[in-house]
Amino acid sequence: MSLLELDDITKSFGAIHALQGVSLSIRPGEALGLMGDNGAGKSTLMRIIAGNFRPTSGAIRIEGREVHFHKPIDARNSGIEIVYQDLGLCDNLSAAANVFLGRELKKSFGPIRYLDYKTMYQRSGEIFAELKSETRPRDLVRQMSGGQRQAVAIARTRLSDPKLVLMDEPTAAISVRQVAEVLTLIRRLKDTGHAVILVSHRMPDVFDVCDRVAVLRRGTKVADKRISETTPEEVTGLITGAIGAA
Repeated sequence: MSLLELDDITKSFGAIHALQGVSLSIRPGEALGLMGDNGAGKSTLMRIIAGNFRPTSGAIRIEGREVHFHKPIDARNSGIEIVYQDLGLCDNLSAAANVFLGRELKKSFGPIRYLDYKTMYQRSGEIFAELKSETRPRDLVRQMSGGQRQAVAIARTRLSDPKLVLMDEPTAAISVRQVAEVLTLIRRLKDTGHAVILVSHRMPDVFDVCDRVAVLRRGTKVADKRISETTPEEVTGLITGAIGAA
């Protein structure tokens, strides 16, 4: 059974039709690359899945059950987490503090409540170990590489043990070595049964870690193929419009 199914999703902003009848599905442990030129509708689709936007029409199903997301917490409660391109990290805080940002653990001593740093450091360390990341819970984010920052953002999604992780351009503007770290993190997510939707302009990344690739052009899905059944040249043609559909 599919983990997530999108059925004929449309989204309009006034006279602008951002998405037109997009259907998509993904299974547990699968990585789907979502590609398209700027303005193709990728970010709009991701924000609908993450609960930031409501579709104008169409249905969203999680494990066969239709769901309606009114806000991001609804998507999170259904097992969906998103890592945005800007990561949303606080540079002046530690890795652990960022992992638990907004979901801090607290203890009580009589009428006094205080942050349970010990448990947050311990749990963060366990998640970084699961991801096989060298990031340490007490490290300050401002001193981290791009790859380590991605590890913190991904670790934050693991707190709720999501079924699906959405990743928006995670390898943009980082070094080759850091790109390799991020792709390894995506493989770890797949190995532990998580589904991943990867939005990326980097063709090698999609062909390296994804099982399938879907292409959007001007708000319409023009292809949805297994990686083994397509080529970077074909996907490029689909993105640019040199190839109509596949």
